[in-house]
Amino acid sequence: MDLGKHSQLSNHAWAVADLLRGDFKRHEYGQVILPFTVLRRLECVLEPTRDKVADAYEGGELREFFLRRASGHSFYNTSRYTLKKIASDPQHAAANLGKYVAAFSENAREVLEKYDFAQQVKKLDEAKLIYQIVGKFADLDLRPEMVANQQMGYVFEDLIRRFAEASNETAGEHFTPREVIELMVNLLIAPDADLLRESGVVRTVLDPACGTGGMLSAAEEHIAAFNPGATVKVFGQELNPESWAICRSDLMIKGQDPDKIAFGNSFTDDGHLREKFDYLLANPPFGVEWKKIKDQIETEHKTDPDGKFTAGLPRINDGSFLFLQHMISKMKAPAVGGSRIAIVFNGSPLFTGAAGSGESEIRRWILENDWLEAIVALPDQLFYNTGISTYFWILTNRKAPAHRGKVVLLDARDYWQKMRKSLGDKRKEIGKDQIKEITRLYGEALTVADDPDHPLHSKVKVFRNEDFGYHRITVERPLKLRFEVTEETLETIRDSAKLNAHVDTGKLADALQPLVGTTWAKKTEAFAAIHEAAVAAGLLWPSKAPFLATLRDIVGVRDPQGEVQHKKKDVIEPDPDLRDYENVPLDEDVEEYLKREVHPHVPDAWIDHDKTKTGYEIPFTRHFYVYTPPRPLAEIDAELKSLEAEIQTLLGEVTK
Repeated sequence: MDLGKHSQLSNHAWAVADLLRGDFKRHEYGQVILPFTVLRRLECVLEPTRDKVADAYEGGELREFFLRRASGHSFYNTSRYTLKKIASDPQHAAANLGKYVAAFSENAREVLEKYDFAQQVKKLDEAKLIYQIVGKFADLDLRPEMVANQQMGYVFEDLIRRFAEASNETAGEHFTPREVIELMVNLLIAPDADLLRESGVVRTVLDPACGTGGMLSAAEEHIAAFNPGATVKVFGQELNPESWAICRSDLMIKGQDPDKIAFGNSFTDDGHLREKFDYLLANPPFGVEWKKIKDQIETEHKTDPDGKFTAGLPRINDGSFLFLQHMISKMKAPAVGGSRIAIVFNGSPLFTGAAGSGESEIRRWILENDWLEAIVALPDQLFYNTGISTYFWILTNRKAPAHRGKVVLLDARDYWQKMRKSLGDKRKEIGKDQIKEITRLYGEALTVADDPDHPLHSKVKVFRNEDFGYHRITVERPLKLRFEVTEETLETIRDSAKLNAHVDTGKLADALQPLVGTTWAKKTEAFAAIHEAAVAAGLLWPSKAPFLATLRDIVGVRDPQGEVQHKKKDVIEPDPDLRDYENVPLDEDVEEYLKREVHPHVPDAWIDHDKTKTGYEIPFTRHFYVYTPPRPLAEIDAELKSLEAEIQTLLGEVTK
């Protein structure tokens, strides 16, 4: 495949921008260029049977079934118009274009309507540009024999990227680099190679954030490569209207059912409500908030015990885990074959959220159900809209026996090659041979991890599910106080609203003036002296607990050698300022951990078991960290001296 051809084609289409400049704003160019590119592609696909369909229609045939059969596709156009004919009659170009579009089957018209095509045509006509634009696209050769479907996908994606950049949008929200998709599909489907070679096999694939449909196309092609006789049914959902329209038209051209691509929000308007799938894959947008649908999501979480969000909710500024939970809800039961999932995440879902948080509870749910098969770390600078590190999460509810109870971590961050030309933030790509090597390493992960002598042993680590869990314990230490009255103490008493509810704080402060500078080791001694001074001044002594507690906090001073305070007779009061937290592995006794790790330093510490929480995190980077010792000081010193000498030489030349 000519990898540069799609750039030539998209350049041809984008050249229309020169005509639009002045009448359209820069961010509006794509609203014209994208639908006209789709229209031209549909026209080229229908070209061989155009007259046959028109003959049938003009002969009185109006039935959808026969018109589709005449066209050879799931869509058709009943007119004899072409873009070239329309461009040749400038005076009637807008009207004829309207008739041409109206003659498409409903499923094709619906695609163009998502671009608000009629409004764009009206605006072009008012600017007297319509026949020129139509003429430009009539010259764009997008016949299937010249431009394969995959190549066409590249053209659409390149145009969307330019449109997004012109609109200051995030281009990468709409599509994923093809080599990333290929690797992702490899890892998703590779364990099923033998299964997919069976005769008459039927597989369903869902992408709930399908963009232009690149992942669905790759999955279909990959399964077909294993088994040309396999039937692959693809399903998707997309929120962006331009991407949805392209994905839908792509499926129509390939003969797939375009109605399987739903439009709208996958969470609140599920287009595949009660359906389950064999394979699910997605590259949802990173770090996108879900504030607009917060009420609906939270209601489902709280009220629907069988809903997809029962495990927990992530923080409002990152909906990544909503996508994964949605996909898990679409898995087939293991008894009827089960499912496999692949999803692209940034690093946040690995560890964001402390024990008890929504993210931690979602990780806990996934791991305790033994669904997580592997996480694969990818190179950075791999995506168009971000240079950050990304990860594949591979999940399944039908793990192979050897994988049960285990999670594979695979470090593929070094498998990349530099691109000849950067595209946005994308400066790296994964080569064909590297895709093969990662795929092979994934399949052999357990063997490689068990063999310390394997050359790729350092790239793979295998853990038990429970290795990622921990108890978040609260370590308390006793509150120790000495008691004293100072001038600052008296000022605090005067200003205390809590004390003032029980006693005249001004008079109490005056009564305690003679005690300034006095210190007591025990609370009973301090309170006896303060009580005596207050009564001597004619004040009634409040004996209510809130008064005594507030007074204790004012005259008490933290002191490591002070008196241990008690909430009740045998219950020591903890000092919140000395409170600490520790993460203890799930399989370790927390009291033993306390004795070993804490008591040697603070022997009076204890665990408040009522506050213990269970958390899960996957510290991927920590497990693959390799310590690099600093350079010897002598080497650094020699380098500094060399640089200093070089600077002196340069300065000498300047001052000559």
